[in-house]
Amino acid sequence: MAYSSSLGGTRWRFPHLRDVLAKASPARSGDELAGLAAGSALERHAAQRVLADIPLADFLVTDLVPYEEDEVTRLIHDQRDAGSLAPVASLTVGEFRDWLLSDAADRNSLAALAAGLTPEMVAGVSKIMRAQDLMAVAAKCENAVAFRNSLGLAGRLSTRLQPNHPTDDSRGIAASLLDGLLMGSGDAVLGVNPVTDSVEDYSRVVRLLDELRVRLDIPTQTCCLGHVTTAIRAIEGGAPVDLVFQSIAGSEKANRGFGVSLAVLREAHEAARSLKRGTVGGNVMYFETGQGAALSADAHHGVDQQTMETRAYAVARAFRPLLVNTVVGFIGPEYLYDGKQITRAGLEDHFCAKLLGLPMGCDVCYTNHAEADQDDMDALLTLLGVAGCTFIMGVPGADDIMLNYQSTSFHDALYVRQVLGRRPAPEFEAWQQAAGIADSTGRLRFDPAASCLLPALPLPEEQP
Repeated sequence: MAYSSSLGGTRWRFPHLRDVLAKASPARSGDELAGLAAGSALERHAAQRVLADIPLADFLVTDLVPYEEDEVTRLIHDQRDAGSLAPVASLTVGEFRDWLLSDAADRNSLAALAAGLTPEMVAGVSKIMRAQDLMAVAAKCENAVAFRNSLGLAGRLSTRLQPNHPTDDSRGIAASLLDGLLMGSGDAVLGVNPVTDSVEDYSRVVRLLDELRVRLDIPTQTCCLGHVTTAIRAIEGGAPVDLVFQSIAGSEKANRGFGVSLAVLREAHEAARSLKRGTVGGNVMYFETGQGAALSADAHHGVDQQTMETRAYAVARAFRPLLVNTVVGFIGPEYLYDGKQITRAGLEDHFCAKLLGLPMGCDVCYTNHAEADQDDMDALLTLLGVAGCTFIMGVPGADDIMLNYQSTSFHDALYVRQVLGRRPAPEFEAWQQAAGIADSTGRLRFDPAASCLLPALPLPEEQP
């Protein structure tokens, strides 16, 4: 179906819904690289005006990526609950925006709506929303999940403690982990990006993390962020796997580039759930996404990068994950050029995933060749905190020495918790107080001598 609009003395024509969505996107380098971006601010505005008048019903009869060619498109059709869309089914995209910002869209109505929405609808409405709109709506969404603690609750901000090491040295991982625990980090997950993808190294890392967790009786979960097939083999070998990790994208072809399919993800999900390691819940999957993933694999099917990103959330939603986060600036300036583009993308990703029912977090990050700096990350971190972000990263010094990019540190998490009155997961907060790390108000003591951690935790031997 073609769309058109007159603006500025020009008749703007958009031959397909995918063209409207692409041209309506706020400026970003990835869409320019793909030849999909609006050629001017006037064309972008014309596309946004057209988009605002498109009925949501059009998204149900128009596939951006062909149904016959793509299992993600088929998943989107199969998982949608038509009845859940009923309260907004007759609206246009612009009217949907107005409804989302109204008092009628409260926590309960948004939760009930999520199963009826398609990623393309959600991406579409985000393109005609300002930053404050994205934050206001996301802050109303509460998508709770649980494993050994409860995440996604209102008023809480959790952290992934990320003790990466350039050689996967056990003592180095343990030292960074202890540093993070003493700084109040780790309630989302204790998660290591491994250097290698061998089953042996994967199993050693998860055993190390599990040993430290058990020794200190920490109500959290652990994860080695190796490939999903490595996790399956480690589970078969008896490794103590809590969460199974995988990077995902918004098309079958892009996921194939990651070495996965929906069938493989189902196998991993079933394997992890069979271990029954959760104590307060059974959400066992951890997914990472990022704008530009499909484009970088030439698997975007002519669809703009933000809409492709939102389609990845349909994949995540199918497996009821404990954790999902966008690694928002990690792919590089070819896709998000500077701090402004990274900030906008982070708010879009968070809004879209929360509206689709996911417990969304964000790796507030940038690569060293991007036109961004830590001030940009401070701003995005604060905005995401206002928007009710589920979790962020805790990296020693905000500098990942294994992956060579800049993220957020343990003290960055303390900052945003303090200024916004956010607290960690309730079970983890109670453990902090019992362990002598925090007082009854939640304030950290910053006194290692007062904590039980140091005397209780001899560091492991260095691995061979």
